[in-house]
Amino acid sequence: MTKVFIGGSRRVSHLSVPIRIRLDRIIEKGLPIIIGDANGADKAVQQYLNSKNYLNVEVFCSGHVCRNNIGNWKQRKVSSTAPDKTFDFYATKDRNMADDATVGLMLWDGKSKGTILNVLRLLKRQKKAVVYNVVEKRFYEFKALANWEEFISHCTSKLRDKVEQQAAHEDQERGSLLPQSFKPRRVARREKDGVQLNIPTS
Repeated sequence: MTKVFIGGSRRVSHLSVPIRIRLDRIIEKGLPIIIGDANGADKAVQQYLNSKNYLNVEVFCSGHVCRNNIGNWKQRKVSSTAPDKTFDFYATKDRNMADDATVGLMLWDGKSKGTILNVLRLLKRQKKAVVYNVVEKRFYEFKALANWEEFISHCTSKLRDKVEQQAAHEDQERGSLLPQSFKPRRVARREKDGVQLNIPTS
């Protein structure tokens, strides 16, 4: 069954109509959702799911304290060897969510490296992802790593460097999932309405 990893930037605290429509379709299908416990997008989505009395949710928390679990859903506490409250401390949880999910839905502010790193993590595990850029008000669909290469090429050099450095660090830790022979060919494409993934669009 499709299990949806929902994540996003801390600066995203408002869910626009396109995001709510996508969430409603996931709810209508009764798909299991896994989500983090951060402020921002995580908290906003939790509030929306709770307002819909949706129960098929699991909250992943970093360490022993869950920052947000608005619906009192099942919790999964993820331990980390990284120092508390560092990027790597919270990234351990995100990597676990990428392992557990079958598809991702990310709400991105156009700046956060953590949100788009989740897309890369999913793709390296041969899973698909959808990103909603709240600044551009558009969806991007990622079916393969080639889509990622085209997408990241249009980001700022500063963001690319941050993402690439973190990805290289994580690959060193767990062993790279990127095939040596990989060469990007396909491009990320815009989706005005739905996307051809297992995230319900109708």
